[in-house]
Amino acid sequence: MFIYVAGLIALILSLLAGVPYLDYLKRKLYGQYIREDGPQSHSAKTGTPTTGGIIIVIPAIIAAILALTMDRGMGLSPLLLLLTFVLYMGLGFNDDYLKIVKKHNKGISARRKLLFQAAIALIPALYVTFYSNTAISFFGLAEFDFGYIYPLIAIFIVVGTSNAVNLTDGLDGLAAGTSFFAFIACAVISYFQGMTGLAIVCAAIAGSCLGFLRYNKNPARMFMGDTGSIALGGALGAVAVMGKFELWLVIIGMVFVIETLSVIIQVISFKSTGKRVFKMSPIHHHFELSGWSEPKVVYMFWLAGFVFALLSVILFYMIPMSF
Repeated sequence: MFIYVAGLIALILSLLAGVPYLDYLKRKLYGQYIREDGPQSHSAKTGTPTTGGIIIVIPAIIAAILALTMDRGMGLSPLLLLLTFVLYMGLGFNDDYLKIVKKHNKGISARRKLLFQAAIALIPALYVTFYSNTAISFFGLAEFDFGYIYPLIAIFIVVGTSNAVNLTDGLDGLAAGTSFFAFIACAVISYFQGMTGLAIVCAAIAGSCLGFLRYNKNPARMFMGDTGSIALGGALGAVAVMGKFELWLVIIGMVFVIETLSVIIQVISFKSTGKRVFKMSPIHHHFELSGWSEPKVVYMFWLAGFVFALLSVILFYMIPMSF
């Protein structure tokens, strides 16, 4: 019951917070600077208020704490998940703020950002190492204990997911919508395993994502910025690590995986052959430049996100039952 309560409270808080926060951003002229090498049609979005991830993270944290308090109290795992979430939000906000100050689409250097992301990822990595187990299940078919190598794997998962969601945040509503489905799947899987605290946090984040879409759907009145995308990706990776369904994250977040692979493939191809595989990466821009409207690309990616999230839940429920 409190899982639903967390999602509903977060949804309402996000919707309510959006109006005054959007007005504040407009008064302060905290607008987004669009990447210069992006699609020409995106130039019209320059100046759209950014750092909207604030109204995803803060409402989710408030809702989660309220629901956890009403349920069984604040356990260590949901507390650390919320801490990871807010620290990634802080990192993303700092990156967005530097972009605003510099009036350019470049904030924290990539190396420094990666270093901070890895440092924050230590929280879920060390928690699992010392309070849970260091084994990874291969989709319920086999299990391997990685021992003290596990923290490095966990850090890679969390940081990789944080950057994958960040790459996906390139069209109105894309990252928020796909994150909504991913966190719903994580909430259900966590609940299946009896990890109610993690399920409550995931439901709260999903509710906030849904509320944020009110302001972020096409044409977006507000962007989440790195404030939201880095935080959402970090939390998604962290819950998969803490919930011990690390490899299931590949299916849950298949849209994010595909977006990331498209960038990797593009870079490797261009550096090795001088040719591009896609018209532009991440792949959502390829579809745009192929003639798809922005809403069509977003809706198709939402559909894919829903299908993969549903598939992950069904398979997670069925596979362990058959062995």
